[in-house]
Amino acid sequence: MSGKSKERSSGERGSLYQEVTDKIIAELEQGRFPWVQPWGRAKSGLELPKNAATGRRYSGVNILILWGAVIEKGFAAQRWLTFRQALDLGGNVRKGERGTSVCFADRFIPKAELERVQKEGGEPEAVPFLKRFTVFNVEQCDGLPASASAAAPMLPERQIIPHAEALIAATHADFRIGGERAFYVPSADYIQVPPQPAFFEQINYYRTCFHELGHWTGHPTRLDRDQSGANGSKSYAREELVAEMASAFVCASLGIVPTVRHADYLASWLDVLREDNRAIFRAAGQASKAADFLLAFAPAGNLEMGAAA
Repeated sequence: MSGKSKERSSGERGSLYQEVTDKIIAELEQGRFPWVQPWGRAKSGLELPKNAATGRRYSGVNILILWGAVIEKGFAAQRWLTFRQALDLGGNVRKGERGTSVCFADRFIPKAELERVQKEGGEPEAVPFLKRFTVFNVEQCDGLPASASAAAPMLPERQIIPHAEALIAATHADFRIGGERAFYVPSADYIQVPPQPAFFEQINYYRTCFHELGHWTGHPTRLDRDQSGANGSKSYAREELVAEMASAFVCASLGIVPTVRHADYLASWLDVLREDNRAIFRAAGQASKAADFLLAFAPAGNLEMGAAA
C-alpha cells in the first residue's frame, strides 16, 4: 500500500469512527440510550437487525446504527440488504431512497508485508481496516419475496418469559436470588439479583439478569475482559457500558423489551466516548461477543420461541 493510500485509508477510518461516535454522544446528551430504544414509538417488533438476503445478524456498533434508523425512519422491519442483494432477490431499491451507512472491520496483510516476510522471515503484520457500506431497509424496496421481510411481533407487556428462564439456567452461572441490589462479584464469580416480585415492572428482572450475566462473561475463564476498575473509574464505566449493551442485545434476541438501566452512569459514559472515538466500537463489539457467548447456551429452539412469542 502506498503512503498516500495509507494516509487516505487512515483518514477514512478516523472520519468514520468520529462520525459514529458523535451520533452516539448526541443521543446520550439528549438522554436517549441508543441500545435501549423507545420501542413504544416504533413500528417494528423487537429483535436484532438481520440481513434479509443471508439471514445473518448484524453485530457490534451496527446494531445501534440500524436500531436508530428503524426508530428515526419509522420502519416496521428489522431486515436490511444492499442494493445488489435486493436485485439478486428479484427486487429493487425504490428510486430516491436513501440508505443507512454501516461499518465493516477486518484485517489484511499487504503485499509488501508478505514480500518482506518471504525475504526476512517472521510473522506478517496484519493491518486493520474499517470501511462503510450502504444498506437499505426492506421497506425501501419493491418486488422482494415475502420471506425477506418476516419480522418478530412484539410481546405483551409484563409477561413472564419461560425461554429466558431456560437460558439463565443453561449458563450454570452461580445465580443467587435475594437482597435489594443486583451485582456480579468477579473474585467469587457469582451473581446476585433481587427476587422478581421486587421489580416495579417484573419484565425488567430479565433485563437485569442479563446485564449481570453480561459481566459474568468477562471472567478470565470466559471472555477475559478487564474488570479491575473501581466504581467511578473509566475502566469501570467501560465495563458497565459493555454489560448494558450485552443485556439489550440478548433481550432483543429473546423478544424482551429492554428498558433504561444505570442512567446514573451517563456522565461517565459520555466522558469515555468524548475522550476516545473508538470506544463505542470496542464496547459494542465486546457486547456482541458477550451476547453471543450467552445465547450459545440457549436450549435448541428457544431463540425461535422468543422471536415467535
